[in-house]
Amino acid sequence: MSERPFRFGLNVMELTGPLEVAALARRVAELDYDVLLVPDHLGFPAPFPTLVAAGATADLRLGTFVLNAAFHNPALLAREVASTDVLTGGRFELGIGAGYVAEEFETAGLAYGTARDRLDRLVAVVDTVYARLADPGVAPRPTQPRVPLLIGGNGNRLLTLAGERADIVAFTGAAPAPDDPSAFRILTADGFAERVAFFERAAGARAGVIERNLLVQDVQITDDREAALAARAGRMPHLSAAERATVPTLLVGSVEQITAQIRQLRDRFGITYITILQPALESFAPVIAALRGT
Repeated sequence: MSERPFRFGLNVMELTGPLEVAALARRVAELDYDVLLVPDHLGFPAPFPTLVAAGATADLRLGTFVLNAAFHNPALLAREVASTDVLTGGRFELGIGAGYVAEEFETAGLAYGTARDRLDRLVAVVDTVYARLADPGVAPRPTQPRVPLLIGGNGNRLLTLAGERADIVAFTGAAPAPDDPSAFRILTADGFAERVAFFERAAGARAGVIERNLLVQDVQITDDREAALAARAGRMPHLSAAERATVPTLLVGSVEQITAQIRQLRDRFGITYITILQPALESFAPVIAALRGT
């Protein structure tokens, strides 16, 4: 597998005023992130208008991270994707998943269904959107020859779909708890390795050409990594202290320690695209600077 350069994305969690999109996009670009991303959760900013507004301000790649397939009519979604790609000058990346928050489905008046139901919907939406984007009669025509497709999740069928169809696979680093499928448990490095290995088997010859993303849940720059990890023990009661130190989605330590962690993610798992959450925008910037060109 050829070594890709690192990419860094910022996932927007909230916007408090009409001018904040522009200010946030400028700051994301100033700190040398590559991609500004918007999730698709109720109570969060709407993805497409937020991305268009951000794209008018800063020269960033822009993406959904990730759309809930059940929330979108696929024919209308194709129009949104094409329009957003045109309005952002061909910088849009479509991230999509099956949805997992049952309360959001209820609030939206949609059936939550089984995991199979949600995956079936995801497949149908992806098929329809890309068929319509390839149709010369669809207006507007996307600026890019192909809008990059990111598929995010953790389960076997979703990772198989990503291996077959995606340009980017986004690993969540968490799995349903055995005793409560509605709850999630954070994966250690060994648990994450099993998911990556499954994806590689499912993707076959494509495994080496699909970009690999990881959504990082927690970032803290500190000179006392051991104490910072111990302070998070309550969030991960199923993990020992030694296991907590290996969690891929937890970047805690000095800038040097975190850059070493990220290089290990690349060397062991092929992860070269790191997404962090908005609260870590500023604190993560020195890590980006340290990793550029490596």
